[in-house]
Amino acid sequence: MNASNLQKKITYKERTISKVGMFNRKHKYLSFLGLAYAFLAIFSYNFVFYFYRNVKRFTCLACIILFFISSSSFSYPAMSLNISFDSDISHDVNVEDADVVISTEELAESDAELAKQVELDSFVLEETQEVVNPDVSEADHLNQENQVSLDDMLNAGIEDNSEIIIEDEQVALGTSDSSEISFSKNDWKIMLVNKQHPIPEDYEFHLGTISGSMKCDERIIQPLLDMMKAARKDGVALIVCSPYRDMDRQTMLFTNKVNKYMDAGMSYMDAYNLASQAVTVPGSSEHQVGLAIDIITEGYSSLDEGFANTAAGKWLAANSYKYGFILRYPAGKEEITSIEFEPWHFRYVGVDAAEVMAQNDMCLEEFWSNFVE
Repeated sequence: MNASNLQKKITYKERTISKVGMFNRKHKYLSFLGLAYAFLAIFSYNFVFYFYRNVKRFTCLACIILFFISSSSFSYPAMSLNISFDSDISHDVNVEDADVVISTEELAESDAELAKQVELDSFVLEETQEVVNPDVSEADHLNQENQVSLDDMLNAGIEDNSEIIIEDEQVALGTSDSSEISFSKNDWKIMLVNKQHPIPEDYEFHLGTISGSMKCDERIIQPLLDMMKAARKDGVALIVCSPYRDMDRQTMLFTNKVNKYMDAGMSYMDAYNLASQAVTVPGSSEHQVGLAIDIITEGYSSLDEGFANTAAGKWLAANSYKYGFILRYPAGKEEITSIEFEPWHFRYVGVDAAEVMAQNDMCLEEFWSNFVE
C-alpha cells in the first residue's frame, strides 16, 4: 500500500483555514478580514455544495411549484359566474333527527343571500345569451348618422379612380399559385391585430374620410368603393357602419361595459373578464387602425349571425376577397380567433392575401402562421 493512500485528503475547509492562518500571522492588524473571508468562503462552499448534491430533488421541487403557479386561479384569473344548479333547495328541518336546529333568523338570512345570488346569476346569463359584437358600439348600427351607403360616399366627394369592372376580368378563386407570392410581416395590409398582438405604439395612421365624421384608412377607401359598386351591380346594397374608432371611444365603450357588470354586483375581475367578451380591450381592436369595417344592408341593420343569411351576407362571403377584404371572424375558427362568428365584420388585407385565405379556408391568424415571413 502506498504511503500516499494513507495520507488524509485535505478538505476545502482545512485549506481555507490554513491560508487564513498564514495571512493572519503576517498581517495581525487585518486578522478580522481573514476571519470574515474564512467564514464567507466556507459558508458559500457548503451552501453551493448542498444544492449540488441535491440537484435532482430541487429540480423536482421547482417543477412542482411552477406547475402549481401556472395552474392556479391567482395566476390566470378566470371568470366565475357562481352559478348554482341546486335551485330547488328544501328548507324543511326534522327537529327530531337534526343535530342542529336552524333559527328563523339564520334561515331568512340564507334565503336573502340565495335570492341575491340568483338575481345576479340571472343577470349574467341574460348578458351572455345576448348576441354581442366585440368590436361595435351597442348603438352604432341603430344610428342613421353612423351608416354610410354607396350614394353617401359618392356624394361626399370621394374621388373615384376605379375603372369599369367587367365580370369576365375578375380573377377566379384558386387560379393563382400562392407559393409564388411572399408576404412580409411589415406589410400594413396584413398587420395582425388581436388580444395577443395589440396595435404597435409607433403605428402610423393613414386616415381618410368616408362621409361626414366617419373615417377609415384612406388606402382602403377605393377598394371599398369598388366592392360596394360591384355589389350594387348584382342587386345588393351594402351599408358601412362602425369603421374607424379612436382609443378614447374604445376605452369608453369598454369601461361602460365593466361598470355595468359591477353595478349588478360583480367583482371588478369578473366584470372585466365578461366585458372583454363583449367589447374588445382597448388597443387590440382592428377598428382602431381603420382597416376593419362592419357592413349591414337595407332591411337588415342588426349585427348578428342572421346577417350571413341575407343577400348581402352571402354576396360578401363569396366575393369580398376579389377586392382585398376577408370575413375576419369566420364560423368554425372561434378557438383560433377567440371571437365568435361575425358575418358582418370585414377586414382589408389586400387582394393577394385575401385570395390565399379564401383559397385555403384560413383566418388571418392561420395565414400568418403559414405564409407570413
